[in-house]
Amino acid sequence: MLLESQILYRLGKMDACVDIYQKLQKSKIDSLEINSVAGLVSSGRASEVQGMLDALRVKATSNFELAYNTACSLIERNKYADAEQLLLSARRIGQETLMEDTLLDDDIEIELAPIAVQLAYVQQLLGHTQEAIEAYTDIINRDLADEPSLAVAVNNLIALKGPKDVSDGLRKLDRLKEKDSQNFQLAHGLNLKLSPKQREAVYANRVLLLLHANRLDQARELVAALSDMFADSVMPVLLQAAVFVRENKAVRAEEVLGQFAEKFPDKSKVVLLARAQVAAAAGHPQIAAESLAKIPDIQHMPATVATLVSLKERAGDIDGASAVLDSAIKWWSNAMTEDNKLNIIMQEAASFKLRHGHEEDAAHLYEELVKSHGNMEALVGLVTTVARVDVNKAETYEKQLKPLPGLRGVDVDSLEKTSGAKHVDGSASHAGVTEAYEEGKSKAKSKKKRKRKPRYPKGFDPANPGPPPDPERWLPKRERSSYRPKRKDKRAAQVRGSQGAVVREKQEAGTSGASSNSSHSKSNQVSTSKGTSQNAAAEPSRPSSKSSRKKSRN
Repeated sequence: MLLESQILYRLGKMDACVDIYQKLQKSKIDSLEINSVAGLVSSGRASEVQGMLDALRVKATSNFELAYNTACSLIERNKYADAEQLLLSARRIGQETLMEDTLLDDDIEIELAPIAVQLAYVQQLLGHTQEAIEAYTDIINRDLADEPSLAVAVNNLIALKGPKDVSDGLRKLDRLKEKDSQNFQLAHGLNLKLSPKQREAVYANRVLLLLHANRLDQARELVAALSDMFADSVMPVLLQAAVFVRENKAVRAEEVLGQFAEKFPDKSKVVLLARAQVAAAAGHPQIAAESLAKIPDIQHMPATVATLVSLKERAGDIDGASAVLDSAIKWWSNAMTEDNKLNIIMQEAASFKLRHGHEEDAAHLYEELVKSHGNMEALVGLVTTVARVDVNKAETYEKQLKPLPGLRGVDVDSLEKTSGAKHVDGSASHAGVTEAYEEGKSKAKSKKKRKRKPRYPKGFDPANPGPPPDPERWLPKRERSSYRPKRKDKRAAQVRGSQGAVVREKQEAGTSGASSNSSHSKSNQVSTSKGTSQNAAAEPSRPSSKSSRKKSRN
């Protein structure tokens, strides 16, 4: 029976596995509670873990494996702080236990790697993003974790970093695939050790990375293989729709999601929500509204009602939007819940009907709100609405309004008899407003200015400043008024001797100067071409980045 329960656990048949463990509780099998807790958590029954431990009279900290599994149950129940404390205890107990068994430090770290990964995941759930990234990166770089823990760390790090480095995420996932396989396929040993939920998360993130890297052919090929790997899951059809959306084929995505929802109605909720999202983004409000209307358990929720009304308004179906509001009012009128939303739904329905010219229906809703809840906002809406239909009735309700402070000394009758405010030319009034605004602005600026004491250089005495500095001290010497250029010595140009000797010396000097200039220009040409080639080789290429969204699994 114990062997059968372990086989069922590997096959993902958790309920049958837990049933066998419950039958084995009366037998004296060591550490049976460890596997029992793991089965309960995997089957979605984490709330039963503490009751089972109490029935067996076993503490969660009796050994580090049980503490780890119990912490996983706390994570499933969203008790992240308690889970973190229990994981820290599990790591301490594990270190003490394994040191007593004389294990090496590296072997101890490998044994406790699942606890380290789970601690990083708790940090991620608590919103400590930087701490989680550092923990995942350290686990991956040290490479002292078992294969399943390393795979979970890689997957969660990719999901946490998001669109920052798509190519790096693909390289990290390549470490997990079968070496001889050209396509992406998890290594055989890793494929056996990971749960179906974990394998699905890795493959899904791989597809999302390919989409954001614009490798649509590879993404399409991998999605086609996922439908056979995870036949009972909705993830393959969601990823298939994502590929169609990326290819600008929103209509095809709507068709695929709609067909799946009709074929598998028990799994249709998330698929219909995705179809509504795709249709709304593609500008098909009628299809989006139809998809939401097929999910019965969320029809009465205020968010769903508001979305349906907005979609039907965009589609021009005002009567359909009014019917949605009437149906929600009827449901909340009969609902026996503490957090009743009838007041909110009725007020929004009255506002909607008034906006679309149904004054009588709006007045009826406002009147019910006033009688049942005594809502002041509803009373104001009632007076405003009824005044369009029945003035006497509106005056009756108007008396229930609270008087406004400061209006007791105003004679309304005499105010109505006056001719009203005098007309002022628009340009003049605009100019007056502009002047007043500028004046107020200048006053505000003058108020903000603070006089500060000037800061003088060290050793400067403001009482005895001495001679003023030269105002032309920042100008170059050639541009100053006091500048006098030096005179050239004319005597240096006079040469004594015969005229023929002078001409011969000049010719020789000219020949040698030309040869030196030509050699100098050649050396300049060589150095210039070399520098250009170095600059061209040193200029790097820059990678491009794209946005993405990915999901995380523990």
